[in-house]
Amino acid sequence: MKQALGMIETRSLVAAIQAADTMVKSADVKIIDFNYVGSGIVAVMVGGEVAAVQAAVANAVETVESIAEIISTNVIARPHDEVDKLLD
Repeated sequence: MKQALGMIETRSLVAAIQAADTMVKSADVKIIDFNYVGSGIVAVMVGGEVAAVQAAVANAVETVESIAEIISTNVIARPHDEVDKLLD
């Protein structure tokens, strides 16, 4: 994986779905993973160019913070190839 990886983790399935929708509509990113962590926590990961992923995560935070609690967000620019193995 030579592109960026963006993540948002929320305490609501509805908010996670809204975050995913916002991210793919606001920038040229693709959903990589949608993870049910437990205790109502859901994580969404997207991939794409660094600027697109940063914009997508920022837009998702802005949209979702009025719906539910955001646990965490992160953008990793050009993650190491070993990280790709975690997502397979």
